[in-house]
Amino acid sequence: MSGWDDLCPLPMLPTWVPGAAAGIVSLHLIQKLLFPYFWADLRYLLKVLLYGLRVEMYRLQGRIVTVLDKFVKLAEKQPHKPFLIYEGKVHTYKDVDRRSNRIAQVFLHHGALKKGDTVALLMGNEPDFIHVWFGLAKLGCVVAFLNFNVRSRSLLHCVSSCEPKILVVGADLLGTLEEILPNLQKDVSVWIMTKDSTFPSVHTLLDKIEAASEDPVPVNQHSANNLKSSVLYIFTSGTTGLPKAAVISHMQVLKGAAGLWAFGATAEDIIYITLPLYHSAASLLGIGGCIELGATCVLKKKFSASQFWSDCKKYNVTVIQYIGELCRYLCSQPVKEGEKNHKVRLAVGNGVRNDVWREFLNRFGAVKICEFYGATEGNICFMNHTGKIGSVGRTNFFYKLFFPFDLIKYDFQKDEPIRNKDGWCEKVKKGEAGLLISKVNAKNPFFGYAGNKRHTEKKLLCEVFKKGDLYLNTGDLMVQDHENFLYFWDRIGDTFRWKGENVATTEVSDVIVMLDFIQEANVYGVSVPAHEGKAGMASLILKQNTSLDLGQMYKQVVTYLPSYACPLFLRLQEKMEMTGTFKQQKFRLVDEGFNPSTITDPLYFLDNSKKAYVLLTKEVHEMILSGKMKL
Repeated sequence: MSGWDDLCPLPMLPTWVPGAAAGIVSLHLIQKLLFPYFWADLRYLLKVLLYGLRVEMYRLQGRIVTVLDKFVKLAEKQPHKPFLIYEGKVHTYKDVDRRSNRIAQVFLHHGALKKGDTVALLMGNEPDFIHVWFGLAKLGCVVAFLNFNVRSRSLLHCVSSCEPKILVVGADLLGTLEEILPNLQKDVSVWIMTKDSTFPSVHTLLDKIEAASEDPVPVNQHSANNLKSSVLYIFTSGTTGLPKAAVISHMQVLKGAAGLWAFGATAEDIIYITLPLYHSAASLLGIGGCIELGATCVLKKKFSASQFWSDCKKYNVTVIQYIGELCRYLCSQPVKEGEKNHKVRLAVGNGVRNDVWREFLNRFGAVKICEFYGATEGNICFMNHTGKIGSVGRTNFFYKLFFPFDLIKYDFQKDEPIRNKDGWCEKVKKGEAGLLISKVNAKNPFFGYAGNKRHTEKKLLCEVFKKGDLYLNTGDLMVQDHENFLYFWDRIGDTFRWKGENVATTEVSDVIVMLDFIQEANVYGVSVPAHEGKAGMASLILKQNTSLDLGQMYKQVVTYLPSYACPLFLRLQEKMEMTGTFKQQKFRLVDEGFNPSTITDPLYFLDNSKKAYVLLTKEVHEMILSGKMKL
């Protein structure tokens, strides 16, 4: 009778196999312990490199492929696929291509535009914003996106700074046009998105679009010779003064459009855009991202917290865009049945607080929050590809090799980087807040601002670590932890962020001191519990023998400032404190906030329900802190 070994002969493993297996397991455990994000970092870095190589290959082949070129190809490849869904109406890739052709034909024959001319666009979120944008791009024009919240003097400044030949205005913004028309430069031709006009010397667009040909204009009208050439102006508050027109190149548009793809979105996704299209987040990341993917976009006229999730369910939305305030608004809505019953899998944006991030996930389900950092005019971007709560992204040796940046020590009193006895800047330690600066070179250029060389130069730091080096001052304080995660800390300079917008304090104070009873205004941002960013507050000094006219104050700020820039709080002082360098002292005022229990100066609050500034009493203060008073 045979033994068991004869019945079931087992092959003997080589003696090195168990050792090798143990080594692999050990390496895996060491990697998990010491380098837990290795594979996630590698996947992300390979994606970044792959996209860069693809663009470089096009360049070496003598082909410059822009986002517009990609859209035109998609209109041929998938003409009947929905590109835009707006208020229930579907606009296919073919529809958008043909209507933008019509607009290009109108301006080619009636507007006398040529390649390189600038056209300013003042429109809200609607399909014709995109049609006009694409139509002008097909003529090789640089399109300047104007913020429709900006009014009067600031808006005139925006128009003049980008020197447009034509200003195109949406039908719902004719009131804004009426305000600026008497003072608009005479060499700017104005076109409105209507069939008839009551304004003298203003052209109508809708009637001419209907009569225009759908044929494409010659390709040489818009063909790009260089990815570094300008294609858009997008306005940013920057750190001081009136809005500035950031120069956006073809390369920056391509990089922005790759964001959704880098986070894992695909052609099958449906992206919901509620942010204003004049913002780079909505236009470059959102619309550009849809084109990069060949996906579908659901466009909303204006964000609505009450309609948000019902829209997501109605249109089978899978990717949403946000700013921090948006997530907080959604979390502030009354709890409803089936809030996790949706198909949203990715949320891409920036500025969400840690507590709101956690509450959003707990309440609305397994949505991957894809936080990122990137300024409109900047040359550096971070993406949180691991989902670490609170972080705007991660860095490592290889990332810094391709996108060099540093965090340096900053003097808050002098409002400038700290330099040592030899004149060089110093890097902060991990865990310390430092000013984010990014190296400017051929691969990571800074294009600056249109029409203002001084503002462009002010954003640059020279001789930072060695002679001849050049860095972009982002104006943002960041912290890098011991795991190399990066966290946004604060803004520097005379800027704060409220309702997802940068507010330039000098612009607000300039508007306030126009009042004949105001001697001086010191504007700053104060923290409000359970709110993102900082609310505007103005410390006021009255002229001699005058009194504070709250009615005039209210009328002034709502007329000349965007709603998000109107100071929520006023503080009446007898004397303005100054720093040693004769600048307005803000630090103590910021620390003191708006508490009437600790501040003896008269305080006032902008009560939107009453459309007036009212006395800030302890009771009103309590209502603000408890969330009963809407800001």
